[in-house]
Amino acid sequence: MKITWTDTEEIALQLLERYPDVDPLKVRFTDLYLWVTQLDGFTGDTTPGASKEKILEAIQMAWYEEKNDH
Repeated sequence: MKITWTDTEEIALQLLERYPDVDPLKVRFTDLYLWVTQLDGFTGDTTPGASKEKILEAIQMAWYEEKNDH
C-alpha cells in the first residue's frame, strides 16, 4: 500500500503499531515528520517543507484518537 501525507488514518495506525508506548501529543513535529517518512509504503514528498504543520497536526490527532480507541 502506498501512503502519502494525506493518508492520516493509515499513518496513525502504523504509528500506533510501531510506537505503542509513545504519547502522540508529546512527539515533536520534527520527530513525527521523520517517523512518517520511514513508514512502510510511504511514498509522499520528503523534501523539506513538504508536510505543513497543519498536516502534521492532523496526523498527530488521528494517532491520538486511535490510541485512545484501543
